[in-house]
Amino acid sequence: MPPLLIANPSRPVLCVEANEASTPGKKIWGRKRHILVDTQGFLLAVRVHAAGISDREGAKVLLGDLAGRFPRVSHLFADHGYTGPLKQWIKEHLHWETEIVPKETNDSRQNWVLINDQPVLQPKPKGGFQVQRRRWVVERTFAWLSRFRRLARDYEGLPSSSEALIQVATIRLFLTRLAPFRY
Repeated sequence: MPPLLIANPSRPVLCVEANEASTPGKKIWGRKRHILVDTQGFLLAVRVHAAGISDREGAKVLLGDLAGRFPRVSHLFADHGYTGPLKQWIKEHLHWETEIVPKETNDSRQNWVLINDQPVLQPKPKGGFQVQRRRWVVERTFAWLSRFRRLARDYEGLPSSSEALIQVATIRLFLTRLAPFRY
């Protein structure tokens, strides 16, 4: 089975150097990081750009030059920020199916499901944090990257420098998993 990929909901990062664009409504000046990871959470592609660019346009920047780079990939998971014409664009340019991970709803406190053709009542959790299917893989990758002090805040003057540091941090994560440090 070909590996599945997850496109990231962009992560705004405070930027010390560039104050040119912001994320509207969040009052964050800086940049957004878009990452593409495999099902294990390992980085395949990264793009850093101004925070004023929408998530859909940022995804096109990230995925635009990936045609033919991952021939075994056929499926992409994305969150609800990547809906609309982007799905058709991905299908036309990359020939990947895109699945939008739905938000969990808490409309009622119980849910009827069919198990072995029998209706079974399953209670829903009482609000709070809801794990979204497959979204946690990208969030875990951002957590791994944020452990590197240089990536906690964007001190770089150029987006390409930020991308390079993210790739260096990912290389270190790969090496740590291949050959863990032993005393």
